[in-house]
Amino acid sequence: MKNTKQCLVVFLMLTVITGILYPAAITAVAHLLFKDKANGSLVRVEGNTRGSRLIGQQFTSPAYFLPRPSVSGYSALPSAASNQGPSSGALKRAVDGRRRQLSRSIQGVIPADLLLASASGLDPHISPEAAFAQVDHVALARHLTGGRKTKLEELVRRHVEGPQWGVFGAPRVNVLELNLDADSLFGSPRNNGDGLR
Repeated sequence: MKNTKQCLVVFLMLTVITGILYPAAITAVAHLLFKDKANGSLVRVEGNTRGSRLIGQQFTSPAYFLPRPSVSGYSALPSAASNQGPSSGALKRAVDGRRRQLSRSIQGVIPADLLLASASGLDPHISPEAAFAQVDHVALARHLTGGRKTKLEELVRRHVEGPQWGVFGAPRVNVLELNLDADSLFGSPRNNGDGLR
């Protein structure tokens, strides 16, 4: 009993330090040094927020490049994987369904990242192969032929990011940024509200 007062004082001090002062200090430093990242790396166009560079989102119009599938429906709360292994019948059915749907617009081999969801369900990137595989259907939906289709291919090429710090990961393409630049270059499609929100 004689240590109760000391324990309560230490508890309250640690609560204030670790629960209030430390988070406030880290938040202040993050906003001071990394303002864009601290605010979610949001992408704004003409004052409207179109998404985050760090979180994948769904695109419904064929005039847009598709992201990786998401088991959580691109919801950050909760983000999740399916946790289905290679022997899972449900995973096989999901992949077969995606393959059937994508084979209508993508000729040849469909890259794996367009068939399999990422672990978080929110991956904003696809492989360069997945982006180039979609050029034909995006060009068709946007009525791009000849030189304009070549410009779309060049746009994809410009959006290929190398491994982080030149070492970690594989080359990748940010889908939101690619779609926004496609809108900027070729105009926003008018498909009953299927454009970027």
